[in-house]
Amino acid sequence: MLTSLSQLPQRKACGPKLAVLTAYDYPTARMLDDAGVDLLLVGDSLGMVVLGMPDTTGVTMEMMLHHTTAVCRGVTRAPVIADLPFASYLTPEMAVANARRLMDCGAACVKLEGGVGMLPQIRAIIAAGIPFVGHIGMLPQSVKEEGGYKKKGKTAESIDHLLADAQAIDQAGAVAIVLESIVPAVATQITGLVKSSTIGIGAGTDTDGQVLVTPDLLGSFPWFRPPFAKARADVAGETLRAVREYMADVQS
Repeated sequence: MLTSLSQLPQRKACGPKLAVLTAYDYPTARMLDDAGVDLLLVGDSLGMVVLGMPDTTGVTMEMMLHHTTAVCRGVTRAPVIADLPFASYLTPEMAVANARRLMDCGAACVKLEGGVGMLPQIRAIIAAGIPFVGHIGMLPQSVKEEGGYKKKGKTAESIDHLLADAQAIDQAGAVAIVLESIVPAVATQITGLVKSSTIGIGAGTDTDGQVLVTPDLLGSFPWFRPPFAKARADVAGETLRAVREYMADVQS
Protein backbone atom coordinates (compact mmCIF):
# COMPACT_ATOMS: atom_id res chain seq x y z
CA MET A 1 0.00 0.00 0.00
CA LEU A 2 1.21 3.45 -0.90
CA THR A 3 1.70 5.88 1.99
CA SER A 4 3.76 8.59 0.30
CA LEU A 5 4.29 10.03 -3.18
CA SER A 6 8.01 9.37 -2.67
CA GLN A 7 7.27 5.66 -3.15
CA LEU A 8 6.05 6.12 -6.72
CA PRO A 9 9.43 5.63 -8.49
CA GLN A 10 9.98 2.35 -6.64
CA ARG A 11 6.51 1.14 -7.56
CA LYS A 12 7.11 2.04 -11.21
CA ALA A 13 10.39 0.12 -11.20
CA CYS A 14 9.35 -2.94 -9.19
CA GLY A 15 5.55 -2.99 -8.94
CA PRO A 16 2.94 -3.86 -8.04
CA LYS A 17 0.85 -1.61 -10.26
CA LEU A 18 -0.96 1.30 -8.68
CA ALA A 19 -4.65 0.89 -7.88
CA VAL A 20 -6.33 4.32 -7.93
CA LEU A 21 -10.00 5.19 -7.33
CA THR A 22 -12.02 8.38 -7.13
CA ALA A 23 -13.63 9.64 -3.93
CA TYR A 24 -15.94 12.59 -3.40
CA ASP A 25 -17.07 12.22 0.23
CA TYR A 26 -15.91 11.19 3.70
CA PRO A 27 -17.41 7.67 4.01
CA THR A 28 -16.24 6.55 0.57
CA ALA A 29 -12.76 7.93 1.16
CA ARG A 30 -12.53 6.23 4.53
CA MET A 31 -13.60 2.86 3.12
CA LEU A 32 -11.24 3.06 0.15
CA ASP A 33 -8.37 4.05 2.43
CA ASP A 34 -9.17 1.13 4.76
CA ALA A 35 -9.30 -1.20 1.74
CA GLY A 36 -5.72 -0.28 0.86
CA VAL A 37 -6.19 1.69 -2.36
CA ASP A 38 -2.87 3.31 -3.31
CA LEU A 39 -4.11 6.76 -4.33
CA LEU A 40 -7.42 8.58 -4.14
CA LEU A 41 -8.50 11.10 -6.77
CA VAL A 42 -10.99 13.82 -5.96
CA GLY A 43 -11.94 14.10 -9.61
CA ASP A 44 -14.01 16.78 -11.26
CA SER A 45 -16.00 13.77 -12.48
CA LEU A 46 -18.02 14.57 -9.36
CA GLY A 47 -19.87 17.01 -11.59
CA MET A 48 -21.50 14.10 -13.38
CA VAL A 49 -21.65 11.25 -10.86
CA VAL A 50 -22.48 13.33 -7.78
CA LEU A 51 -24.04 16.58 -8.99
CA GLY A 52 -25.85 15.40 -12.15
CA MET A 53 -24.10 17.74 -14.58
CA PRO A 54 -23.74 16.80 -18.27
CA ASP A 55 -19.93 17.13 -18.15
CA THR A 56 -17.13 18.41 -15.93
CA THR A 57 -17.05 22.00 -17.19
CA GLY A 58 -19.62 23.21 -14.65
CA VAL A 59 -17.52 22.17 -11.67
CA THR A 60 -16.23 25.17 -9.72
CA MET A 61 -13.24 25.71 -7.49
CA GLU A 62 -15.55 26.01 -4.49
CA MET A 63 -17.03 22.58 -5.27
CA MET A 64 -13.56 21.04 -5.47
CA LEU A 65 -12.54 22.61 -2.17
CA HIS A 66 -15.72 21.32 -0.52
CA HIS A 67 -15.29 17.73 -1.73
CA THR A 68 -11.51 17.62 -1.26
CA THR A 69 -11.92 18.68 2.36
CA ALA A 70 -14.52 15.95 2.95
CA VAL A 71 -12.32 13.27 1.35
CA CYS A 72 -9.22 14.29 3.27
CA ARG A 73 -11.13 13.99 6.54
CA GLY A 74 -11.65 10.31 5.79
CA VAL A 75 -8.08 9.41 4.84
CA THR A 76 -5.25 8.46 7.17
CA ARG A 77 -2.82 6.86 4.69
CA ALA A 78 -3.46 7.14 0.95
CA PRO A 79 -2.17 10.28 -0.78
CA VAL A 80 -5.02 12.34 -2.25
CA ILE A 81 -4.87 13.86 -5.75
CA ALA A 82 -7.18 16.86 -6.22
CA ASP A 83 -8.33 18.11 -9.62
CA LEU A 84 -8.01 21.73 -10.63
CA PRO A 85 -11.39 22.33 -12.29
CA PHE A 86 -12.26 24.01 -15.57
CA ALA A 87 -11.03 27.63 -15.88
CA SER A 88 -9.21 27.53 -12.53
CA TYR A 89 -5.71 27.62 -14.04
CA LEU A 90 -5.93 30.14 -16.88
CA THR A 91 -2.61 31.73 -15.85
CA PRO A 92 0.41 30.41 -13.92
CA GLU A 93 -0.43 32.71 -11.01
CA MET A 94 -4.03 31.50 -10.92
CA ALA A 95 -2.89 27.87 -11.14
CA VAL A 96 -0.55 28.24 -8.17
CA ALA A 97 -3.09 30.11 -6.04
CA ASN A 98 -5.79 27.51 -6.61
CA ALA A 99 -3.36 24.60 -6.23
CA ARG A 100 -2.41 25.98 -2.82
CA ARG A 101 -6.08 26.15 -1.84
CA LEU A 102 -6.48 22.44 -2.64
CA MET A 103 -3.32 21.58 -0.73
CA ASP A 104 -4.65 23.52 2.26
CA CYS A 105 -7.65 21.13 2.22
CA GLY A 106 -5.27 18.22 2.77
CA ALA A 107 -4.46 17.08 -0.77
CA ALA A 108 -1.04 15.53 -1.39
CA CYS A 109 -0.85 16.77 -5.00
CA VAL A 110 -2.91 18.48 -7.69
CA LYS A 111 -3.81 17.61 -11.27
CA LEU A 112 -4.69 19.66 -14.33
CA GLU A 113 -5.44 18.75 -17.93
CA GLY A 114 -3.08 19.45 -20.82
CA GLY A 115 0.52 19.08 -21.87
CA VAL A 116 2.85 21.40 -23.77
CA GLY A 117 0.25 24.18 -23.86
CA MET A 118 0.02 24.13 -20.06
CA LEU A 119 3.74 24.05 -19.32
CA PRO A 120 3.87 27.57 -17.80
CA GLN A 121 1.15 26.58 -15.30
CA ILE A 122 2.71 23.17 -14.63
CA ARG A 123 6.17 24.62 -14.04
CA ALA A 124 4.78 27.32 -11.76
CA ILE A 125 2.94 24.76 -9.62
CA ILE A 126 6.04 22.56 -9.29
CA ALA A 127 8.28 25.58 -8.62
CA ALA A 128 5.94 26.49 -5.75
CA GLY A 129 6.77 23.14 -4.15
CA ILE A 130 3.41 21.54 -4.94
CA PRO A 131 3.53 17.93 -6.22
CA PHE A 132 1.91 17.72 -9.64
CA VAL A 133 0.05 15.04 -11.64
CA GLY A 134 -0.45 15.52 -15.38
CA HIS A 135 -3.42 14.47 -17.50
CA ILE A 136 -3.16 13.90 -21.25
CA GLY A 137 -5.10 12.11 -23.96
CA MET A 138 -8.83 12.67 -23.82
CA LEU A 139 -9.42 15.80 -21.75
CA PRO A 140 -12.92 15.93 -20.25
CA GLN A 141 -12.70 19.69 -19.64
CA SER A 142 -12.27 20.16 -23.41
CA VAL A 143 -15.29 18.04 -24.38
CA LYS A 144 -17.26 20.98 -25.75
CA GLU A 145 -14.36 22.19 -27.90
CA GLU A 146 -13.71 18.69 -29.25
CA GLY A 147 -17.35 17.81 -29.82
CA GLY A 148 -17.39 14.72 -27.64
CA TYR A 149 -15.16 12.10 -26.03
CA LYS A 150 -12.70 10.75 -28.58
CA LYS A 151 -9.93 8.15 -28.41
CA LYS A 152 -6.45 9.62 -28.80
CA GLY A 153 -3.40 8.20 -30.54
CA LYS A 154 -5.05 6.95 -33.72
CA THR A 155 -2.96 8.99 -36.15
CA ALA A 156 0.75 9.75 -36.46
CA GLU A 157 0.08 13.41 -35.67
CA SER A 158 -1.92 12.51 -32.55
CA ILE A 159 0.81 10.14 -31.37
CA ASP A 160 3.47 12.83 -31.83
CA HIS A 161 1.41 15.28 -29.77
CA LEU A 162 0.88 12.75 -26.98
CA LEU A 163 4.57 11.87 -26.82
CA ALA A 164 5.54 15.54 -26.74
CA ASP A 165 2.99 16.25 -24.00
CA ALA A 166 4.11 13.30 -21.88
CA GLN A 167 7.80 14.11 -22.16
CA ALA A 168 7.26 17.79 -21.43
CA ILE A 169 5.22 17.03 -18.29
CA ASP A 170 7.75 14.42 -17.19
CA GLN A 171 10.71 16.74 -17.69
CA ALA A 172 8.92 19.47 -15.74
CA GLY A 173 8.92 17.14 -12.72
CA ALA A 174 5.45 15.58 -12.50
CA VAL A 175 5.11 12.69 -10.06
CA ALA A 176 2.54 10.94 -12.26
CA ILE A 177 0.57 11.34 -15.49
CA VAL A 178 -2.99 10.19 -16.13
CA LEU A 179 -3.38 8.73 -19.63
CA GLU A 180 -7.06 8.84 -20.57
CA SER A 181 -8.65 7.11 -23.54
CA ILE A 182 -5.39 6.57 -25.42
CA VAL A 183 -4.70 3.73 -27.88
CA PRO A 184 -3.07 1.05 -25.66
CA ALA A 185 0.09 0.68 -27.75
CA VAL A 186 0.71 4.43 -27.46
CA ALA A 187 0.08 4.38 -23.70
CA THR A 188 2.61 1.54 -23.42
CA GLN A 189 5.14 3.58 -25.38
CA ILE A 190 4.62 6.62 -23.15
CA THR A 191 4.98 4.48 -20.01
CA GLY A 192 8.38 3.30 -21.20
CA LEU A 193 9.57 6.80 -22.07
CA VAL A 194 8.81 8.71 -18.87
CA LYS A 195 10.10 8.57 -15.31
CA SER A 196 6.71 9.59 -13.96
CA SER A 197 4.20 6.89 -13.02
CA THR A 198 1.52 6.53 -15.68
CA ILE A 199 -2.06 5.94 -14.54
CA GLY A 200 -4.34 4.67 -17.27
CA ILE A 201 -8.07 4.94 -17.76
CA GLY A 202 -9.32 3.42 -20.99
CA ALA A 203 -5.68 3.16 -22.13
CA GLY A 204 -4.94 -0.54 -21.93
CA THR A 205 -3.28 -2.55 -19.17
CA ASP A 206 0.40 -1.73 -19.62
CA THR A 207 0.47 1.56 -17.71
CA ASP A 208 2.02 1.77 -14.24
CA GLY A 209 -1.42 1.84 -12.67
CA GLN A 210 -5.13 2.15 -13.31
CA VAL A 211 -7.77 4.60 -12.13
CA LEU A 212 -11.54 4.12 -12.15
CA VAL A 213 -14.47 6.26 -11.17
CA THR A 214 -15.65 4.47 -8.03
CA PRO A 215 -19.39 4.56 -8.89
CA ASP A 216 -18.49 2.71 -12.12
CA LEU A 217 -16.66 0.06 -10.11
CA LEU A 218 -19.48 -0.35 -7.58
CA GLY A 219 -22.39 -0.16 -10.01
CA SER A 220 -23.86 2.76 -8.08
CA PHE A 221 -24.42 4.98 -11.15
CA PRO A 222 -26.55 2.76 -13.42
CA TRP A 223 -27.48 5.39 -15.99
CA PHE A 224 -24.09 5.35 -17.73
CA ARG A 225 -20.92 3.30 -17.51
CA PRO A 226 -17.94 3.60 -19.90
CA PRO A 227 -17.19 0.43 -21.86
CA PHE A 228 -13.78 -0.12 -20.21
CA ALA A 229 -15.23 -0.06 -16.65
CA LYS A 230 -16.17 -3.41 -15.13
CA ALA A 231 -18.74 -3.16 -12.34
CA ARG A 232 -17.77 -5.52 -9.50
CA ALA A 233 -20.88 -4.84 -7.42
CA ASP A 234 -24.49 -3.78 -7.93
CA VAL A 235 -24.98 -1.03 -5.39
CA ALA A 236 -27.79 0.51 -7.46
CA GLY A 237 -29.69 -2.77 -7.50
CA GLU A 238 -29.19 -3.32 -3.79
CA THR A 239 -30.32 0.23 -3.05
CA LEU A 240 -33.53 -0.25 -5.02
CA ARG A 241 -34.17 -3.57 -3.28
CA ALA A 242 -33.61 -2.11 0.20
CA VAL A 243 -35.77 0.95 -0.47
CA ARG A 244 -38.64 -1.15 -1.85
CA GLU A 245 -38.37 -3.56 1.10
CA TYR A 246 -38.51 -0.61 3.50
CA MET A 247 -41.49 0.91 1.69
CA ALA A 248 -43.35 -2.40 1.75
CA ASP A 249 -42.71 -2.71 5.48
CA VAL A 250 -43.86 0.86 6.19
CA GLN A 251 -46.94 0.61 4.00
CA SER A 252 -48.11 -2.89 5.00
